[in-house]
Amino acid sequence: MSEKNIELPKDLYEWIENRLPETEFKTVDEYVSYVVSEVRKNIEGDSGGEEALSKADEEKVKDRLRALGYLD
Repeated sequence: MSEKNIELPKDLYEWIENRLPETEFKTVDEYVSYVVSEVRKNIEGDSGGEEALSKADEEKVKDRLRALGYLD
């Protein structure tokens, strides 16, 4: 699998880095990969038996991703 790099704002990277000791993740990459995978599952409706996001919740996630610069 080919890996690609993404850039995060410094403050967001540092925030994630500071949260790592409180999580099961060892790196910022692992943390971000997990979060994006979970968002993708919820948006695509593949929640592994869990309820998919409501339209309102999906819009909140999309708005947050736009605010972070991940969506146009």
